[in-house]
Amino acid sequence: MVPRRAPAGALPLCAALAALLCAVVIAVVVAGGNDPLGVDRAAHDWALRERTPGGEDVLTVITDSGTRVPAVVLAMTAGALVARNVWWLGAVTGGAALLVAQLLRYGLVLAIDRPRPPESHWAMHVNNPALPSGHATTSALVAIGLAVALWPHCRRPLTRALAVGVPALWAVAVGFSRVYLGVHWPTDVLAGWLLATALSCAFLPLIGRYLRRAATG
Repeated sequence: MVPRRAPAGALPLCAALAALLCAVVIAVVVAGGNDPLGVDRAAHDWALRERTPGGEDVLTVITDSGTRVPAVVLAMTAGALVARNVWWLGAVTGGAALLVAQLLRYGLVLAIDRPRPPESHWAMHVNNPALPSGHATTSALVAIGLAVALWPHCRRPLTRALAVGVPALWAVAVGFSRVYLGVHWPTDVLAGWLLATALSCAFLPLIGRYLRRAATG
């Protein structure tokens, strides 16, 4: 059974909507002087109250899986799955796409320059300003890429659900870990998810067509 194609224009509309929502989040934060919103303070205070040494250990492992080598390997795996006949080209393309997206995000982070929560509240050392969250953006990009790459290989409803659900749950867990560990405000994470959605909807179809042509050419 071949999955139905998305209606024409659906992905550009999704990209535009996600970009608009991301811009709204950023605008609200900047208009407030980059200070945490009420929901930011509430979630941060909850994390400080509920955090335990065991929870910190588990969430640190999860947060570390959402960046650097693990994330790049997963992005390269997704690309290799799309272009199986030229898997090496798919792997390079997947890794390069993630790098370009992160460069775009980093430019946005520097432009906004939002402070993180107080350093005394951090459960781990971090660098750079806060908005959008790098871990949230990276893990969401990788999760969407993996789901798209795995979907054509799945024929049963259960495997399709797992192909989408497992990467999505992982990305959510990475985003949650950033708040739990006290290094990000929730709106940093939300902006990262929205940015990743906008970039994925806008560019993954183009990357997919390129890799499929390379695989069959």
